[in-house]
Amino acid sequence: RPACAAAGAPAAAQAGRSWQRRAVNTARTVAAIGLGANLGDPPAQIEAALAALAELPDSSLSARSRLYRSAPMGPPQPDYCNAACLLETRLSPEALLAACHRVEAEAGRQRNCTRWLARELDIDLLVYGDLLRDTAQLQLPHPGIGERNFVLVPLAEIAPDLEIPGLGRAGVLAAACGCEGLAVWPELP
Repeated sequence: RPACAAAGAPAAAQAGRSWQRRAVNTARTVAAIGLGANLGDPPAQIEAALAALAELPDSSLSARSRLYRSAPMGPPQPDYCNAACLLETRLSPEALLAACHRVEAEAGRQRNCTRWLARELDIDLLVYGDLLRDTAQLQLPHPGIGERNFVLVPLAEIAPDLEIPGLGRAGVLAAACGCEGLAVWPELP
């Protein structure tokens, strides 16, 4: 062992006893998260969800978009309120997804297998660093992200140069999708 490394070792290690330093993970990963709601008071639910995400352990909310109105996918239902945020986190992607699901549940979301229904809150883990993942529980980047302007436009607002693994930069993808059916949510008076 180099002399400089031994100089900082505890006395027990210097005396020949074994010791092991525990590595602390201080690196944070940038995660992109999409939010949507179309039941109840959608803007208030998005704001509450953003506040809850900002309070997650080992995480910090580094950017958030404005709120956007979008036409729903699927059966007839109210328009959606959408937003995106960036979270710098030490949580694993699975732990972050579980935390997002807890925030949804606290807002009254009941998870079921039916897609594209109206909901109190929908939080999607869109991107987790440069990770590509395809498991039953987690797909990264989020499926369909490259074709959904209600995801890409808010994301490009806060991170146009964010690289979406396997697809390209958020700003370029948002420009290609366009803004049809999407508008900034009206400001409150």
